[in-house]
Amino acid sequence: MVVPHHASGARLARHRLAAVLADEVPPALLADLVAVLAELVGNAVRHADPLPGGVVRVAWRLRPEGDGQHVLVRVTDGGAASAPRMRAAGLDAADGRGLHIVAGLASRWGVDRDGLGQSVWADFDPAEVGRVDLVAAG
Repeated sequence: MVVPHHASGARLARHRLAAVLADEVPPALLADLVAVLAELVGNAVRHADPLPGGVVRVAWRLRPEGDGQHVLVRVTDGGAASAPRMRAAGLDAADGRGLHIVAGLASRWGVDRDGLGQSVWADFDPAEVGRVDLVAAG
């Protein structure tokens, strides 16, 4: 699907993904997918150029695997001067946490660049759904 290169694009993408996958994946996975997709679309709108027509392309693919669905979400935009990367965000910073959220919820994520722009993707492996990464307080 395509959404506007505008803040409303994330909302449209979230609603469409939730409607299409509601009966296909467990609720906890759907919540993670919606959160990650919103971050990726939001980042595309804030940090990258639009594709021709002022849009961002959003796609997802399901593949049955074991006892669940393997899901890949991909957001394609017109690219930016630098590739998306995680950055340190101070406690009072207003932004800088989005890709940390993506990395925490998805099994893995990455960026593909070509002559037309870039795609940021997040992969959800059913073997890892519901995992909790704990950081020991020291």
